[in-house]
Amino acid sequence: MLSAFLAPVLNSIFGVIDKVVPDADAATRIKADLQTLAMTGQMKEIEAAAAVIVAEAQGDSWLQRNWRPLLMVLFGVIIANNYIVAPIAGGPMMPLPAEMWDLLKLGIGGYIVGRSGEKVAKVWKGKSNG
Repeated sequence: MLSAFLAPVLNSIFGVIDKVVPDADAATRIKADLQTLAMTGQMKEIEAAAAVIVAEAQGDSWLQRNWRPLLMVLFGVIIANNYIVAPIAGGPMMPLPAEMWDLLKLGIGGYIVGRSGEKVAKVWKGKSNG
């Protein structure tokens, strides 16, 4: 999946390719190559983020291992307060900034990738020792 920023840029480039390259097959090949390059770069970023999360999860400090899960719990409390507790209690709902939702999506996605990477690392380590 392409990022929200990268997809419109590629679509603009694809439009230019369609106008400039007369051969439809050549244009399709060029667009496929560009999309592959974009995805490869994005996968490298995801792999790097997963490595950071796995390193944090295996860290010596309790805070180092748990700050991301604690932050996600805090976001859960804020959302529950805003959309469940406040309406029931008759209080006003506070608008949540878009950046918080972005951070929440990033945190949950990173946590899932990190946990998956951690499990793969344990399996790989078990096979190399066994």
